[in-house]
Amino acid sequence: MKRKLLFLMLISLLVVSLSVTGCAQKAPETAIGQPEVTGEVETDTSEVIKIGWMGSLTGDQAVWGTCEFNTVKMMVEEANRKGGWLGQTIEVIGYDTRGDAMEAVNAVRRLTSQDKVVAVIGPNASGQAIAISSVLEEMKVADIATVATNPKVTIDESGNVKPYNFRVCFIDPYQGAVAAGYALDVLGLTKAAILYDVADDYSQGLTEFFEKHFVENGGTIVAKEGFKFGDVDFRPQLSKIKQAEPEVVFMPYFFKEVALSANQARELGIDAVLLGGDGWPSDVLLEMAAEAVEGSYFVNHLDFDDPDVQDFKAAYTAKYNLPVELNGYLAYDAFTVLESAVEKAGVADSEAIRDALETVSVKGITGQITISKETHNPEGKDAAIIKIQNGQYVFQQKYSAK
Repeated sequence: MKRKLLFLMLISLLVVSLSVTGCAQKAPETAIGQPEVTGEVETDTSEVIKIGWMGSLTGDQAVWGTCEFNTVKMMVEEANRKGGWLGQTIEVIGYDTRGDAMEAVNAVRRLTSQDKVVAVIGPNASGQAIAISSVLEEMKVADIATVATNPKVTIDESGNVKPYNFRVCFIDPYQGAVAAGYALDVLGLTKAAILYDVADDYSQGLTEFFEKHFVENGGTIVAKEGFKFGDVDFRPQLSKIKQAEPEVVFMPYFFKEVALSANQARELGIDAVLLGGDGWPSDVLLEMAAEAVEGSYFVNHLDFDDPDVQDFKAAYTAKYNLPVELNGYLAYDAFTVLESAVEKAGVADSEAIRDALETVSVKGITGQITISKETHNPEGKDAAIIKIQNGQYVFQQKYSAK
């Protein structure tokens, strides 16, 4: 009888335990902090400076988000080995946005209200970065976007700067103007077609400014076709583009759709030069469509072979056994900018850090980053033109829009 009673008690405890576990609040996707400190410098582990990261760890853009978060974690570990910030240990807490604007809003609310971070790095997508503005302002925590290039990330509809949104990348008007200018002035191409994602802020922004600059400087847009994210068959739009006989096709969207549409364009016999923006560079693009994009060009934030980035590339590859994606370099610079702001603020206070961000000027691995107080964008960054040759990304030149 005693054994039976004991057995029933154990079963009851197990059921209660499982019920509590099932009702537990969802934890962050990943968190890292307080690595072992080496050397003579010691950190104050009684207090921790928490920073947030958010981006896509699942979905089509997971390869970028994974590289970003890996980079931030690696830099947190390195900073803690050197004594942390202000003598305190740094901890980064990351959430997966799954490439969705609403998930980004949920993530930034958890980071600011629940995790009490002093600043956030990411996301890389304009739509997500725009969506979180109101939460950042409500919670008075600054965010540094990595590769979110739409002007609306830092400037509202009335033309006023958003107080808590910053970024380390150049913006779509500049990127679109660079792409148009390079096609006209350097490649000598005057007839362009555009294929773009009508539902994506990034793609819409590049399209608008490429078209404006191209036409204003003597070029002609012979075709303009749209698709929606998730489409995999671009042949109807490409067939119309083929009939217009363009010399260059501008494709301002991300690598997966670039690969699919480039393959289909070549299958249809379109031999025009393909041109894109910073959504192109990824090893996935070359794996999916190396032959189709051979000889194509895109606007980028840096030269991948620049001596200034080699130490980071080597350290990242050695640690993760993965190549560095474009986002990793911008995440590196976002962390560097935040580090400078914390040092300038002299205190781990979110509003003091926000104020300091407005006057940061540091040398990043993608170039000099001087944040404008009026726009919260880095001013004066050159763009890099990259050509795909023999299945490699080959730097052509630095190019500034005129």
